[in-house]
Amino acid sequence: MNKQEILRYLRTKSTVQDEKLLTLIDDAMAEVNYTVKPKSIYRIFDCRVTETSLFIQNFEFKSKRLAANLKDCRQVAVLAATVGTEGDRLLRTYSSEGARLVIMQAVLASKIEEVCDSVQENIEAENSVKTRQRFSPGYFDLDISEQTKIFSLLEITKRCGITLTDTCQMIPTKSVTAFAGIEL
Repeated sequence: MNKQEILRYLRTKSTVQDEKLLTLIDDAMAEVNYTVKPKSIYRIFDCRVTETSLFIQNFEFKSKRLAANLKDCRQVAVLAATVGTEGDRLLRTYSSEGARLVIMQAVLASKIEEVCDSVQENIEAENSVKTRQRFSPGYFDLDISEQTKIFSLLEITKRCGITLTDTCQMIPTKSVTAFAGIEL
């Protein structure tokens, strides 16, 4: 995990000198690394990209921003990752401890980003490709309801234990789905 990123999530300066805060972050990082059991899955699909949509198999993902991100891509990696139910358990454990809860949220956010970065590195290494920046439902103009299509493409619940609520929020909460374009 990246301590500067955690401090950014906490909206502090990356050069903070508060030893108590830094100790709390170190403790939370150690607890997260000891406790969570990340899971992930990805698949590479052939795709077609127009100015307004991404097409994978029988699914259309409508988003001008996603389409711009994937411009000229003929393949896209679709991925899902989670830190698992242990992350949610840690958040419940610290729910009555304001500062520790906020720090744990930031550390878990950094951890899921680390897991996603690792998945992307594996995609590149295992397939001898270069990927573009990840793009997830719920950002910009890609509606969060598009999660349902990604779950169908990857069988995420079966393979990673992530479920969707009626409002397309993922459980465990520190979970991510994303597209990563494959460079030509």
